[in-house]
Amino acid sequence: MGFFIETLIGGLMAGMLYSLIALGFVLIFKASGVFNFAQGAMVLFAALGMARFAEWFPQWFGFESKVLANVLAFVAAMAMMIVVAWLIERLALSKLVNQEAVTLLMATLGITYFLDGFGQTLFGNDIYKIDVGMPKDPVIVGESLFQGGILLSQEDLIAALIAAALVTLLSVFFQKTATGRALRAVADDHQAAQSIGIPLNRIWVIVWSVAGFVALVAGIIWGSKLGVQFSLSLVALKALPVVILGGLTSVPGAIIGGLIIGVGEKLSEIYIGPYFGGGIEIWFAYVLALVFLLVRPQGLFGEKIIDRV
Repeated sequence: MGFFIETLIGGLMAGMLYSLIALGFVLIFKASGVFNFAQGAMVLFAALGMARFAEWFPQWFGFESKVLANVLAFVAAMAMMIVVAWLIERLALSKLVNQEAVTLLMATLGITYFLDGFGQTLFGNDIYKIDVGMPKDPVIVGESLFQGGILLSQEDLIAALIAAALVTLLSVFFQKTATGRALRAVADDHQAAQSIGIPLNRIWVIVWSVAGFVALVAGIIWGSKLGVQFSLSLVALKALPVVILGGLTSVPGAIIGGLIIGVGEKLSEIYIGPYFGGGIEIWFAYVLALVFLLVRPQGLFGEKIIDRV
């Protein structure tokens, strides 16, 4: 039982991190109806900025404080992501208002390749380290309840708490603020939103900036765990089944979907993987997403769209 609980908790913590990346997809889709394939590239680009600025600032300004370097790097990386959001809106989205969904999808694919290439040009292509002081050593809890106790990763626990706090904050933002309601109105109908005075340009800059902030936080967490390398953008692919499972338009769906997939892949790898020779954790999420596409295409909490002729 102790091992089962340890695996379950590990899956929940991994699921929160998947939810954090999936949140970026949901935010942009809710506001613009665009499925943003560039979210993985944004995570990598933001993480590269954080890692390199934290390395450069002490050299440029002659100080040794790691805390100050991280704070300045976070501010600089966030400013960089806001500029990226403004450029995306100004150079791409503003030219494609009311275009077909596939046109917008192709635009985000182009943004993906641009950010990947420009990131290498600007920051280099080595593996970089992000050190924000997150504890690496695991701890053992519950020794009085289970033989040997339960082994928990402090880094994963802190990362999961940060992800949960951010998801909660953004949920409140969408539901309770005027800007959040404007974002939902734009997602429902661009032309109707414009007709009542909601400026599409400003709304899109806001939502891409928020998605950039989410990408930055996700990049810091994953960069701290895995190092900042160009395979980091592939981590975002695990968020695609999360979005399919939870629903493209649902923030709570991104949370629940992430938890289900995080727990499902950990338990399946431990208890089912040996019967298949291992490796089930790699493809479990995608098979589950495929099943949901066949049975409930809109996901658990997504809106079912019915077209009447």
